[in-house]
Amino acid sequence: MSAVQKIYAILTQKLAVFEEVSILVNSEKHEMRARRFLKQAKANLANIHFHHILTNRSWIRDYGPTFVMDNRTKRERKRIIRFRFNGWARYPAHEKDNSVPLELAQRLNLKTIPVKWKKKPLVLEGGSIDVNGSGTLITTEECLLDRKIQSRNPGITKSELEKVFRRHLGITNVVWLNRGIEGDDTHGHVDDICRFVDKQTMVLAMETSSSDPNTPILSENLERLKQVRLENGSKPSVVTLPMPKPIYYKKFRLPASYANFYIANETVLVPTFDGPADHKALGILSDLFQTRNVIGIHALDLLIGLGGFHCITLQEPA
Repeated sequence: MSAVQKIYAILTQKLAVFEEVSILVNSEKHEMRARRFLKQAKANLANIHFHHILTNRSWIRDYGPTFVMDNRTKRERKRIIRFRFNGWARYPAHEKDNSVPLELAQRLNLKTIPVKWKKKPLVLEGGSIDVNGSGTLITTEECLLDRKIQSRNPGITKSELEKVFRRHLGITNVVWLNRGIEGDDTHGHVDDICRFVDKQTMVLAMETSSSDPNTPILSENLERLKQVRLENGSKPSVVTLPMPKPIYYKKFRLPASYANFYIANETVLVPTFDGPADHKALGILSDLFQTRNVIGIHALDLLIGLGGFHCITLQEPA
C-alpha cells in the first residue's frame, strides 16, 4: 500500500464507523484492490459502497455533484445542481471528471439541474465556496473573478454570480474574501483559508510570521470579515486557526492548511503535517466541534498532490 492509499484507507475507516461511504473506482479490478487496502485498515466494509465511474483525478470536491434539498414543494426532494468542471481552467484532462455529476445522478436516480450563464455551462468548483446552510456563502475574488489567470467564466460579475447562487443554491448573502494561500494551484480556493463550523461561526487561517507571503493575504481577509454580516444581519464569530509551518516539495511551496478539514456526522477529520502547530489547530477545532470527535490524520503525502481531506471528499444529504 502506498502512502497516499494508506491515507485514503485510514480516512475511509474513520468515516465508515459512523456513516455510509461511497467510493468512485475505475473498474472491478480497482474495487478489489481498494477492498484489500480497506480490509488492512480494518474498515467496516458493510458501510462502504463502490461506483464504477471513470475519473481523471481524485479531487471529487471540485468536480462532483452539488447536492441540494429542494423544499419548494410539499415533499422535500434531493437534487443535483450541475456546474461545469474545466480542470480549474488550468489542466486539459478533465472531461471524465466533468461527467461525474451526471453519472452519479443516473445511479442515484436524482434529477439534475444544469447551471448556465449567458447560455453556456457555468464553471464552479466545490472547493471555491463554503456555506453555513442558512443562506450565507463565502468565496474569493481571486478564484471566481480573476480575468487573466485561470479565469473560469470570463467577464462574469459579482452580481451575476450572486444571482446564480441565489437561484440554484438558495444563497441570499455572499461574503467575498480577496485571495487564497501560496502554493494553491486552484488560484484561490476558499476551503484552504476560511470555513464555517456552524451557522454563526467561521474559522480563518492566519499566519503570524512577518516574512511569510501568506501573512498580508490572510490579514486582509480578516479585516474584510470584521465588516461582514450574515444572512440575518448579525456579525459572524471569527476564530483564527494557525497555519502549518511552510512545507516545500522540490522547491515548490505546498498549500498546507488545517482549514481543509472534512465534517462528517460524528467526526471531523483534520489534515496534520508533523509540525508544531498541529496540536494547537486540533485543540481549537475540538473546542468548536464539541459534539463531534476531532481526529488528526497525517496528510503530508496527500498534500504533495496539492490537496487535502476536504478536496477528496463530498458530503451527500441523507
